[in-house]
Amino acid sequence: MWGRVGGDALDLACLGAALTSDDARPDRIVAAMAAVAGVTALDVLCSQQLSQRAPQSRHVESSVAINRAPADLYRFWRDFQNLPRFMPHLRSVQVDTGQRSHWVAQGPAGTTVAWDAEIIDDRPDALIAWRSLAGADVDQAGSVRFEEAPGGRGTFVRVCMEYYPPGGALGTVVATLFGEEPGQHIQEDLRRFKQLMETGETATTAGQPSARP
Repeated sequence: MWGRVGGDALDLACLGAALTSDDARPDRIVAAMAAVAGVTALDVLCSQQLSQRAPQSRHVESSVAINRAPADLYRFWRDFQNLPRFMPHLRSVQVDTGQRSHWVAQGPAGTTVAWDAEIIDDRPDALIAWRSLAGADVDQAGSVRFEEAPGGRGTFVRVCMEYYPPGGALGTVVATLFGEEPGQHIQEDLRRFKQLMETGETATTAGQPSARP
């Protein structure tokens, strides 16, 4: 939109220069300038409104029931270096301190995204909440809860995330096309987490003749 404003300004400058022409018709040129000035005012107003608009966050949430005790699941998840074992889009997690860590993940179209995060709430066997720090490629916050199922029948694990996609709405569309939308990842990651914690491994079709690339 600001590019349109620049084009409008160029149009006005050209019309102003045309007024000095020997064969100019001032009445028509002035009318054209008035019309372009009106369009320019609308473009400026629209550009200002778009510039002031806050980016829209995205909320994703998913849950799964796992036949393990909350303490077992919390302890495994709390060691963040375990997460790439069931989150294949994570390339690495480096724990810097007890509360801060550095994450590198696979992004759309073979790119990578990185961020530093800190734990903002930690309740043993019940909750881990985090948020990204300034300078992150993806601004996000989230939590994972471990709730004991009725009758001691395992644990409900629920992940909630709030994030601002890179590039705004366009970034979300691109990420979805390349299969990198966080909502999809969370659901699939929790399914693999369930398999890992219940059977000791995650199911895969890699190497099977019928497996998709």
